[in-house]
Amino acid sequence: IGSDELNMYSSSPTPLTANGSDSKKQRLEESPPSRVLHIRKLPNEVSETEVIALGLPFGKVTNILMLKGKNQAFLELGTEEAAITMVNYYTAVTPQVRNTPVFIQYSNHKELKTDSALNQRAQAVLQAVSAVQDGSSPSSDPGVLDLAPPPSPVLRIIIDNMFYPVTLDVLQQIFSKFGTVMKIITFTKNNQFQALLQFSDPVNAQQAKLSLDGQNIYNSCCTLRIDFSKLVNLNVKYNNDKSRDYTRPDLPTGDGESVNKDHSLLGAISPLSAAAAAAAAAGRVALSGSGVSGVLLPYTELVKILYNKKDSALIQLSDGNQAQLAMSHLNGQKVFGKVMRVTLSKHQTVALPREGLDDQLLTKDFSGSPLHRFKKPGSKNFQNIFPPSSTLHLSNVRDAVGEDDLRLLFSNGGGTVKAFKFFQDRKMALIQMTSVEEAIQTLMELHNYDMGGNHHLKVSFSKSTI
Repeated sequence: IGSDELNMYSSSPTPLTANGSDSKKQRLEESPPSRVLHIRKLPNEVSETEVIALGLPFGKVTNILMLKGKNQAFLELGTEEAAITMVNYYTAVTPQVRNTPVFIQYSNHKELKTDSALNQRAQAVLQAVSAVQDGSSPSSDPGVLDLAPPPSPVLRIIIDNMFYPVTLDVLQQIFSKFGTVMKIITFTKNNQFQALLQFSDPVNAQQAKLSLDGQNIYNSCCTLRIDFSKLVNLNVKYNNDKSRDYTRPDLPTGDGESVNKDHSLLGAISPLSAAAAAAAAAGRVALSGSGVSGVLLPYTELVKILYNKKDSALIQLSDGNQAQLAMSHLNGQKVFGKVMRVTLSKHQTVALPREGLDDQLLTKDFSGSPLHRFKKPGSKNFQNIFPPSSTLHLSNVRDAVGEDDLRLLFSNGGGTVKAFKFFQDRKMALIQMTSVEEAIQTLMELHNYDMGGNHHLKVSFSKSTI
């Protein structure tokens, strides 16, 4: 591991100094802390944005002065504490701009007093960055900046020159310097190692992209190429060495662990699809003629997993015809490796538990969901209810989300996409999985998936083939 590493991953890491030698380190330690930092040996043609990005992870950047003729800059942070944190970090990890090591030390200045006329462009860029950080609109002057508001909290990361393995934990350590990392998915495409990484906030994703794009993880190799993903929310099914949801430590590893371990089942999947998952994972489902059953035809009103028999559930649909249809389509289908048995129940309705009772987490009322697509009597959606098949129909696809994004989304759970086809308007598509069971599980996970911008992906079984 050499001087341009981002983190120290060797078994006996050599501490790196921000100034490259012991004598310079000594000089740095003699300078009293200041919220103004002096940055030297910047590459030619460096932009204000790249310099500001060095300080963004540590707090608000309040001023900047570029000395381009000398390849130097002064950066003022909002507090002395932030500056101390930044210097301490870059004492252990050499800062880089455009793959060139730069040197950072405290300035003798306690604050920057800049002539706004001489420093106009730098100030405009700084204002735009501050606007993005504060969540307001950035400057509208197109000549000032390439910093639009971040479109997504999800980054797509490609690793070039990968001579050493890059693990999921390495990525988490590097990117968590910029904010809370919620989810990571790694995969190989076109013989390249890639990852999708979701922050809790799009601004953190922007800061990470600004600072890390083009940097090497290890000496002269494992170069990060970073862009925003068209996806705004990652669907992580397993916590293992290829994918991780840091907000859900209870997820299975995907090596045969049971999915239905405890009361967390209903909360495990997105709101309306939880009904489907609950019923499907249960193994035995009793349909009530008046009511609910959202198993795999999401027009469920109520779902109740039985307290003393958690492999069974009651599902209430809105009428007896729908219950009969669900039973004929779903009885005998294989889900999560088990054959599901569906019969009509003797109960006419599913009783909701009284508040505070233990089985509350096992019962869910979906009748008021705004995502219901079978609420309107006579809706044309009723004409498109088909038995489970390996081909799924997608609708309400968000603009700019392409075939690669959707293939990745649908293959992430361990399934394989055999074929894909967009309709002409690109708001609908067909996607074929390798088996009916894979298609069932994928539908349960991704129906009503949040695509951002108030777009929820609609997934249903198709009678067509590709």
